[in-house]
Order: sequence, then C-alpha cells, then structure tokens
Amino acid sequence: MNVLTLTCGTGGGHNSACAAVAEALKARGHAVTTMNPYTLKNDQVAEVVDKAYILLAQKAPNAFGAAYKLGDVYRNLPFPSPVYRLNRLMEPLLENYIEENGFDAVVTTHLFPAEMLTSMKRRGRVKMPRTYFVATDYACIPFTEETDLDRYIIPAKELTAEFVGRGIDEARIRPLGIPVRAAFRQREDRTAIRARLGLDPNRKVILVAGGSIGAGSIRQVVSILLDRYESSADLVVVCGNNRDLEDEVREAFGGRCAVLGFTDKMADYMKASDLYLSKPGGLSSTEAAVAGTALVHITPIPGCETSNMHFFAQNGMSLAVTSPEDELADACDRLLDSAAREEMIAAQRRVIPADAAGDICKLLEAEYAQSKTSDQ
Repeated sequence: MNVLTLTCGTGGGHNSACAAVAEALKARGHAVTTMNPYTLKNDQVAEVVDKAYILLAQKAPNAFGAAYKLGDVYRNLPFPSPVYRLNRLMEPLLENYIEENGFDAVVTTHLFPAEMLTSMKRRGRVKMPRTYFVATDYACIPFTEETDLDRYIIPAKELTAEFVGRGIDEARIRPLGIPVRAAFRQREDRTAIRARLGLDPNRKVILVAGGSIGAGSIRQVVSILLDRYESSADLVVVCGNNRDLEDEVREAFGGRCAVLGFTDKMADYMKASDLYLSKPGGLSSTEAAVAGTALVHITPIPGCETSNMHFFAQNGMSLAVTSPEDELADACDRLLDSAAREEMIAAQRRVIPADAAGDICKLLEAEYAQSKTSDQ
C-alpha cells in the first residue's frame, strides 16, 4: 500500500502516534509519506498553527481549558465550527497532493487534517482513498463529530458510547487503542537499561515529565520530590522542548537531580524508572502503560487531559494528583511499594492494547485487500 499519514505539531502526542503508525506500516513493507498538511501552504503557516496551541497550553492552561469548554458548547450548535471553516481553506492543496501521489489510504492522528479530508469528501472533487482518524485522547474531543471519515480508531471499547453519543456512526468505530512506537513495548532487563542511561542500578528512580511541551507545575513537583526522596531515590526531570522550564529547573535544582530537555530515549527512561509522574496526555499515558511503568498523573491541562486522567484512574492504571502539595508524597509512597506498583502495571496490561499500531496496520491491509477484490 501507499499510505499518507497526517499530523500537526500542536503537542507531541499527535506526532508520536503518527510516527508509530508510520513505523509499523514501514516494518510491514508499505510505502509511507508523513506530513503536516499546513506545510503544503508553507512552513510558516504550519509553525504559526503549532506555536499558537503550544504557547496557550504552556503559559495559560486555564485559558486553554476555557477554550475547550467553549468548543464543547459550540459543538451543539447546528452549523459548522470555526475549526472546520478554517481548515476548509487547505482543502485544494491537500486534494491536489493526494490526487498526484495516488495514495491507497490516509491516516490522520489530528482533528485538523480530518476536517480537511471531510471537506474534500463532501465536495466530491477527487476520488478519495480510504480515510482513518486515530483518536489520541480518551475522550471524543470537540468537533470530531463533524468529520466524515471511513474509520474512527478509538482508544478503548468503553469509549464507544461517548463517540456514538456525539454522532459518530458505530459501524465506523474500531476500538484498537492509541498507537505507540515499538520501543515502548519491547521488554528488556532494567539493569541493562539503567547502565545504558548511566543510572544507579541499586536506587529507586523517579521520572518527571511535562510532555513534549513541558507543561504543568514541574518546578513545584520537583521541589516536593527532592524534599522527600533525595536521600533514597534518583530523580530525572524531562522538560521537553520548553527551554525556559529547563533553565529554571537547572538553576533551582541543578546538582540534585538529572535535568533533560527533549530526549528521544523516553522509552528507556520509562522502563528504567520505578515511578513516572506526568501530565495526563493521551499518548504519554499510553506509552507508560505499554512500557509497564507505575504512573502518577499531575497538573492536567483542562479539557481532554482531565478525561485522560479520569479514565486511567478509574481503571486502576494511574493515581490522580490534583493538589501536589497535599497529595503527591502520599501517592508516590504508595506506588514505591512493590505490591501496589505491580497491581497497577497489571491493570495497565489488561486495559491498554500492547500493539495498537500493528492492529491498525492489519485493519488497513484487510480493508485495502477487500477494496481491491470488490473492484475486480
């Protein structure tokens, strides 16, 4: 197959899920092109769209939450959203690109390209390949329901009713999970991983991250953890692409913990750690579950991350901390106990598919084969 995978850089989760699908497709011998469709206009447009989201999430999470709530209200109105109207402007460029390259399937891990594909389909101006939307949060985010793709791949069967309630045809839904890269599911001896990362094999390791954008009350969390565990555990803090946060943490705690910016070794750091503290991004939470890492959710960005946190906590796959000052130490104490940690990891393995990316590939292959048979 010749597959186009589409994403936008509004947070690293969409890109990581897209990369996971592309990785799995290539491993199975398929041709894959991955792109941010806004680059068809120019790189500057793509950068503006991506940065606007990231800055809002980093600097004003409450404002981001208010915007999400507004979207939840707006989605009940009987006309297209501003999101759909804006993304329609990209339709001619994407239409030409798809037509020129003869793709057999298009997979998008972001709402914005799904809106573009929907506009193309409704206008009927090009013979459309099969289209697939991969949800990367444990919720039906605003405006998903105004898209019109062939398949909706959702994180869990338990969320089917929510998507159907929002207007997605149940016949199009496949609860295959959120795709993560193969590195997260590969099993390896923890001692070997720690040796590779330069971590002490005999001490507890606590990993703290704010997602690829470095959001959340990371500095407060690090302070609490060091006060309680500095003598008994090593702390690794990953600040993602947030250079300001990295500088702040280094200045405040340098020498007392390991401070990283962006790293391509998150799978290793998760598997090397006894405990992982992170904001509840859909992708990062799924990566932790697939890696088998005990998880504490901290400082969600209001909106879909709140839904992610609830889903994980309700299924015993994380502990939710809404007030780090009051709750964080107790949550960490509980999960640093081996019995509680193993119980959580067992719940993660029961609920979260281990190889969603592979299952998505199998779905594409089966439906492509079926379409070729029907064309004969």
